[in-house]
Amino acid sequence: MFNSNISLAHTPRTRSFARNLAAFVAVSFIAMPLAACSDESRLVIQSATREQPFSVEVVDTNATRRRGLMYVQELAPDAGMLFDFEAGRPVSFWMRNTFIPLDMLFITADGVVKNIHVNARPHDETSIPSDGPVQFVLEIPGGRTVELGIEAGDTIEHARIK
Repeated sequence: MFNSNISLAHTPRTRSFARNLAAFVAVSFIAMPLAACSDESRLVIQSATREQPFSVEVVDTNATRRRGLMYVQELAPDAGMLFDFEAGRPVSFWMRNTFIPLDMLFITADGVVKNIHVNARPHDETSIPSDGPVQFVLEIPGGRTVELGIEAGDTIEHARIK
């Protein structure tokens, strides 16, 4: 039962809680801008005519890269998946168990689009290779690179790209 004659504001336990809460709030406000700077879900494609933002999921393990966008039934026009291979190397993709057409942008370690494969066909197991070593591959909805005028030589801005 609650006793209205006791003031919680003056107990040692409550003062300790208040100090901890104040410290947490202060650290949260300081750390928030740092977290925003390293937001891995934001990617921007810089083309000759525009900046195009995308919301991406980053995959960087063998298991997540292997699964990729398999079984996904739809993808928003400004969404995609960024594959990080952690070092430059020739890579190749296919569309096994992929239900939607995709554009694949093969990107060097410094963020330059090396080559693009437009409208990869769902379920097609034909190999889709990079034109040489790349560290990243960005998959976006099929046809978006043409719609947006994105070409080889354009650049990508992302927290992982130096």
